[in-house]
Amino acid sequence: MATLSVPTPAPTAVEDAEKLKKAFQGWGTDEKAVISVLAHRDATQRKQIRLAYEDLYKEDLLKRLESEISGDFEKAVFRWIFDPIERQAILANVAAKKGIEDYRVIVEIACVSSPAELLAVKQAYHARFKRSLEEDVASHTTGDFRKLLVALVSTYKYDGAEIDTKLASSEAKILHNAIVEKAFNHDEIIRILSTRSRAQLIATFNCYKDEFGASINKVLSGDEFLSALRSAIRCINSPQKYFEKILRNALNKPGTDKDGLTRVIVTHAEKDLKVIKEIYHKRNNVTLDHAVAKETSGDYKAFLLALIGN
Repeated sequence: MATLSVPTPAPTAVEDAEKLKKAFQGWGTDEKAVISVLAHRDATQRKQIRLAYEDLYKEDLLKRLESEISGDFEKAVFRWIFDPIERQAILANVAAKKGIEDYRVIVEIACVSSPAELLAVKQAYHARFKRSLEEDVASHTTGDFRKLLVALVSTYKYDGAEIDTKLASSEAKILHNAIVEKAFNHDEIIRILSTRSRAQLIATFNCYKDEFGASINKVLSGDEFLSALRSAIRCINSPQKYFEKILRNALNKPGTDKDGLTRVIVTHAEKDLKVIKEIYHKRNNVTLDHAVAKETSGDYKAFLLALIGN
């Protein structure tokens, strides 16, 4: 499922720290050496490298990298180097400050993460920023967006596979009635999306399609709030298909959405990027490697391709 390629056996953290230090010395930075180390180490190894570097050279590796690399390459490396939970907390903080402008990141973290992962992200957020994620989301959003996003990040859902088919049918009708009435901000829609388990929601969405003849996402077209509802449903129903679409849009739009491109590759290289790559290939008749190579350049391109498994 992961695309990250780690050598076996991998060098020790001390050896990697020494290689990075050497890459920083002399005229200019040896970016290829930086990529050869950081793009081929898992989260545990990256943390050990940071600790070893600081112990050896009495210097924060992140601060040194900040002075050695720049641009899109720097942003990608900085997102990658953190532990996945800490990274999600940082991404959530940046997104929360942007409010509605960056709601998709909040939706992704809330709806794709397991309940245990979301709780860990919120704990890391609180430890790092001395505020709660709910507090920051609420203070940077208003109206229907606030109701939805705060609800999504606030609950701790059941995470098992058990479903209640009668409840699924009943709540499919509730969703349908609200949609027919165009009450898209209805409290019941937000309650169902924010409190039911992933398995229960998928059963409800399937009931909706069976009973009313259309996917629920097909009837939720319109403004940005409806787009947020659709994003939440897609993240719950089929996260890999959702992230394939993020990549497709990022690579196909004029100028390339490097933020979206980087976010998906960095956050999924250790998880399920192989599956996302396969979906991308089937839907676009071109490999993700080829598309990324065409739309990016330099060290940024080399780093992303290494994470993709090229």
